[in-house]
Amino acid sequence: MVRLGLDAASGSRRLSLLCVMAAAAVFGLSYSLSSPLIATHLEARGYSDVVIGVNASMHALGVLCMAFVLPRLSLSWSTRTLVVTSLLATAGALLLLMMVDDVRAWFVFRFVLGCAAETLFVMTEVWINGLSVEEARGRTLATYTALLSLGMAIGPGVLSVVGVGAFAYVLGAGMAVLAAGCAALPMLIVPLGHGDPVRASECWKLAPLALGATVLNAAVETAGLTFIAPYAMEQGWTQAMGMRLLTCLLVGAVLCQPLVGWVADRMDRRALALRLAVCSAALALVWPLAIRWPVVAFALVFVWGGLFVGIYTVMLTLVGARFRGPQLVGIYSAMGIAWGVGALGGPVLAGVAMSTHAALGLPVFIALLCGAFAVAVSTNKDAS
Repeated sequence: MVRLGLDAASGSRRLSLLCVMAAAAVFGLSYSLSSPLIATHLEARGYSDVVIGVNASMHALGVLCMAFVLPRLSLSWSTRTLVVTSLLATAGALLLLMMVDDVRAWFVFRFVLGCAAETLFVMTEVWINGLSVEEARGRTLATYTALLSLGMAIGPGVLSVVGVGAFAYVLGAGMAVLAAGCAALPMLIVPLGHGDPVRASECWKLAPLALGATVLNAAVETAGLTFIAPYAMEQGWTQAMGMRLLTCLLVGAVLCQPLVGWVADRMDRRALALRLAVCSAALALVWPLAIRWPVVAFALVFVWGGLFVGIYTVMLTLVGARFRGPQLVGIYSAMGIAWGVGALGGPVLAGVAMSTHAALGLPVFIALLCGAFAVAVSTNKDAS
């Protein structure tokens, strides 16, 4: 991969960064739009939390399957081609979700969305790292993560305004097509020469904490996007207020990432990840109390979203600083597999937890996962 230095054409580099980050934002949008939208439809038809969770897991299954194929596929297809193709596939799947009423087909479309999401996840991060300079890597990747979270915030925000009708699908598909057009611009700087990526089994030895952080992020992210709005509704909130609570959480994740990136460029990144994990676990346990007062709940999830997503931002920075070329492609592909594992199990386990205890199930589930990651960081001091 060609790594750009400070003498690179700054205008083209900035434009390239902007377009790649826009593609990442669309990845977040398509995911956050489809997850609560389909969950709301299934709930309205009387399906249980477990069925809703299994349906959400089809997205994760698509991610997991594509992660095994993508490293070799990237040797034949360019980064730009893979990004554009995945964005167009996202648009097509969203339109089919709108047009097809058969619930069984929704499982297939969720799988396609997962395949496209994995491709965007890996290739945009590889692209961003190829455009990054070391002295600002934390801030660059924090901006990337923030825009990814912004895309996720837009989804439930759209639903809270326009409802769960066809327009939400059309809007999501239209934005995916627009992002594909931006990524296809010929003047963009594209990383070259991936080489032969390392095997996934080797990646687990090279970067266990980074992959563990990806499992954590995926499990909590998929569970949260699927169940936070229903969780709030079970505590007496309206559907619109539940969607806005989820939006507030994701907006907090967006606005806090520049600060996380700034701190990550100035202190030990492993220590920062540990502190963020501990705080995320502690604040999750406060949710059952805060949900009683909307103002407190909105403030809490805003802060929590920034802290939790910051864990992933810091680990992305660690990986980008340590690995290059073929290893970086292999690590990111392994992170896609890790994301699929977390997203596959997260919604199902969260659905079981909520079925066990409506008020405590989801927050305790999230706190346990964050706490487990904090223990892993504190006991594996030589790993990254």
